[in-house]
Amino acid sequence: MSSSTHAIYSSTLSLSLQGYEFQPQYGVQLVFNETAQSLILCSAACNQNPSCRIFDYDSSSHRCRLFEADLTNGAIIAAASQTSIVGSMILSASLYASMYNQSCSACQENRYQTCSSTTNTCQCPGNSYWNGSMCPLQLFENATCSQIDACRSDINLSCIINSYGEFTQCLIGGCSDNNGDCGANATCSYNATINAVECTCTDGYIYTGSASEDIRTVNISANATWTRNGVTIAGGNGVGGATNQLNYPFGLFLDDDQTVVIADMWNHRVMQWKNGNTTNGQVFAGGNGAGNGLNQLYCPTDVLIDKETDSLIICDWANQRVVRWPRRSGTIQGEILIDNINCYGLAMDKQRYLYVSDYVKQEVRRYQGCDKIGILVAGGNGQGGGLNQFNWSIYLFVDRQQNVYVSDNYNNRVMKWNKGAIEGIVVAGGQGAGSALTQLSCPLELFIDTLGRLYVVDQGNHRVMRWAQGATEGTVIACGNGAGAGANEFNYPTGSSFDQHGNLYVADRNNARVQRFSIE
Repeated sequence: MSSSTHAIYSSTLSLSLQGYEFQPQYGVQLVFNETAQSLILCSAACNQNPSCRIFDYDSSSHRCRLFEADLTNGAIIAAASQTSIVGSMILSASLYASMYNQSCSACQENRYQTCSSTTNTCQCPGNSYWNGSMCPLQLFENATCSQIDACRSDINLSCIINSYGEFTQCLIGGCSDNNGDCGANATCSYNATINAVECTCTDGYIYTGSASEDIRTVNISANATWTRNGVTIAGGNGVGGATNQLNYPFGLFLDDDQTVVIADMWNHRVMQWKNGNTTNGQVFAGGNGAGNGLNQLYCPTDVLIDKETDSLIICDWANQRVVRWPRRSGTIQGEILIDNINCYGLAMDKQRYLYVSDYVKQEVRRYQGCDKIGILVAGGNGQGGGLNQFNWSIYLFVDRQQNVYVSDNYNNRVMKWNKGAIEGIVVAGGQGAGSALTQLSCPLELFIDTLGRLYVVDQGNHRVMRWAQGATEGTVIACGNGAGAGANEFNYPTGSSFDQHGNLYVADRNNARVQRFSIE
């Protein structure tokens, strides 16, 4: 490390007592971690780095660390080494005012401001902003902010504006970042009450974003087991269209109060069964015969609950559309969200982006705000068995990191596509159709718990399986005793989900029922 320092880089430092080091609040604040032969050389390195506002140096190990931080987002703490010391830059407005917005010659080789290639004037260095008198560091998530550029845009933070036009705090997303992901066909605003953006679409519908956690997060013990025999909590009264019957139940979803919502496929409706009432369900969408009217469904295959709008989102399979159906009493029709799509499965992430599988195009797309085109997140390379392909992409699950899990039905496997990946990873099956613990047979609905374990309906083997991360084989957690109508049997199961207590619910298609297996 060179010891020479240009005079313009000179700075005033404040040094701590020995026996202390700096603890940053965020990992990205560490910009340099090497060795220096002396405290002077370590401080010189900080002086010549416009990002450095604080450093620590250990004369025993010669460790020199530079931080893009100050005492508002970090702390000086006692160190294990008694030869460690912290140095902080002393900044004042006089170091900035004479140069800001001046021609680049004013800040040539200056550590406090840099020459902007866009304006050819002196501007604040990266990850800092002009507050009217100097260039403080940009702020991190949840910090109070007072101007539009005060937050770390490199990690997708924006200074959120409330409905009164006031700046509030640094949050991920927001209207100042890519129009709040509302898309080109919407106006973005921020709702401070629910800590979310609202996208007003061109058709007048208001799409509300959410800062809540994943709506399908369940904690399940690694050693959990479930009762051997299931209990019928919906249907089980033969195939039919009465309110106590089902006809080909497919995808299902659990609300927080253990209400079960079921895509009742061949009755062309979505049913809701309240916890504790196993006698009759309630028709919540469709139920007016097969058709393409806004008050009709035609073989729905999947459903989820959008809590922010208290509505159902339904894959209306034979109508090739995705529809929204409000849950409020008196609703007689839905509205089309996406049309001309061969949908089968649905999922929603914690930001309320909607994911839809297309089993004809063999792909999964993510839809944001009012967007009706979507962004490809998995597949899209035609039908096949490659790692970048699907052979009937059916059901979905999206985890907190926006990784997408897909039941690849005719390839007899489950694929995981990490966010931004160009191909997937086989996380279950993929050994051909079969009943061994290493195999699946036409897998359908799936679920991921908080520890990353996969739960999947193994339809052709009439069972539900669990696969730990990295496992080469799964374990059977429900049934697997061949096709049948007993309490410990399925006859082509389809949908599955868990309630918040970890109880397992399974749509037993050919038995026209939903079974609950209580966690032990």
